[in-house]
Amino acid sequence: MKPARVKLPHVALGAALTTLLFAGCTSGGSSPVHATQGANATVPSLAETKAIAEEGFIYGLPIVMNYAVMFEYAVDRNSGQFKAPFNQILNESRVFTYKDTAIITPNSDTPYSLCWLDLRAEPIVLSIPAVEKSRYFSVMLCDGNTFNYGYMGSRATGNEPGDYLVVGPDWKGRTPPGIKKVFRSSTQFSLAAYRTQLINPDDMPNVVRVQSGYKVRPLSEFLNQPAPPAPAAIDFPPINDAAAKTNFFRYLDFALQFAPPGPEEVAIRAKLARIGVGPGKTTRMEDLDDAHKLQIGLAMKEGAEKVEQYLVAGQKDINGWKVGSLFGDRAFYQGDWLKRAAAAKGGIYGNNAVEAMYPMTKTLPSGAILDGSLHDYTLTFPAGQLPPVNAFWSVTMYDGKTQLLIENPINRYLINSPMLPGMKKNADGSVTLYLQNKSPGADKESNWLPAPNGPIYLVMRLYWPRTQAPSILPPGSGSWSPPALQVAR
Repeated sequence: MKPARVKLPHVALGAALTTLLFAGCTSGGSSPVHATQGANATVPSLAETKAIAEEGFIYGLPIVMNYAVMFEYAVDRNSGQFKAPFNQILNESRVFTYKDTAIITPNSDTPYSLCWLDLRAEPIVLSIPAVEKSRYFSVMLCDGNTFNYGYMGSRATGNEPGDYLVVGPDWKGRTPPGIKKVFRSSTQFSLAAYRTQLINPDDMPNVVRVQSGYKVRPLSEFLNQPAPPAPAAIDFPPINDAAAKTNFFRYLDFALQFAPPGPEEVAIRAKLARIGVGPGKTTRMEDLDDAHKLQIGLAMKEGAEKVEQYLVAGQKDINGWKVGSLFGDRAFYQGDWLKRAAAAKGGIYGNNAVEAMYPMTKTLPSGAILDGSLHDYTLTFPAGQLPPVNAFWSVTMYDGKTQLLIENPINRYLINSPMLPGMKKNADGSVTLYLQNKSPGADKESNWLPAPNGPIYLVMRLYWPRTQAPSILPPGSGSWSPPALQVAR
């Protein structure tokens, strides 16, 4: 979903999620320091409480954001964004539009198929059909820690059919015959996000055909064996903007019980335990005095600011575009919780760099904010310097405030490489995109990417970027750079 900037935690928790979460916890709900810690428990000082809460907020932000999306997509049938119950795949036979608000910065290139996996009782088998080599597809596995722990698809495993096993963190079984590869989630709930390339609007029936071949089965069904006992029912706590604002650490408590700590999490989990946060606990803000509550609110606010600062400074600025690599597995992050939080805020569920790169910008190279109510802009790719990819590329327009797709008169949310044959080239062979609120005129409309009447957020997607020069890889230091935006008027 990324390029990331999935407005994931629902409209009720996407862009708003981070805004509200960052607003702080000033009354009833979430908390640290348990009343149940006992009379002899040592309550951390105000300074210690603030430091732990800030680090814990940064550590927990992606986990809580992920829970919010999972709740909307797989638990709450009345959320308005519900997709399917656990272990059932939902195929979207369409691309995302401005009406899709659960994920910030959604892509509109690849119709999604989504399956939330409950791995508590037994592993799940994901079966992939044969897909024509001319069509890019990928299946990204992302767990409750927002670690991208595995891929299937054109780049990772090829376009041939196959059966793959996804197991939970505690599974100790043997790999059954017929399974091509085993992927281990670090949490008991996980997401399988399928992206299937739509080549043009008339191609949707072919996408549907591919999607119909995606199968999800419990291992027992795959082996024609009796199913194990069903896992215990869970009372998933509802989450929305207001609840996330006041109960952030309570949701973190809940989610952590399904996430055994990795070696690099031992220290942060121990710190959180000192303020009453951890698996199976119920943090209670009302049990804290006002001074501690204030420190926790300040900690969340300052943690949020650090996340925003990382998005600005933690990636390389190239011609006004932010270029870097924010997504990966446990080994990729190596306990860098700030990078992981920035990735989630920037676009939760984004791909690893080898699968897709996401140059993004809200400004001109000068730092001036892009604003469709003030200016028209152009983006020109010189002849022979289109984004270097093995699959395809796109440039997608979003509202700069909400990071959502925008309603526009031609229902165009992006321009991508499959559209090139119908676009106009300049006399020197270059290709210019017109990024503006109003039509540039009939003669240029094929190259028009409608902009909002206000702040603009642009994301470039390079699917399966080439590794040989010219290339955008390694992230931030590749031999190919995205061109600078220009003010047209």
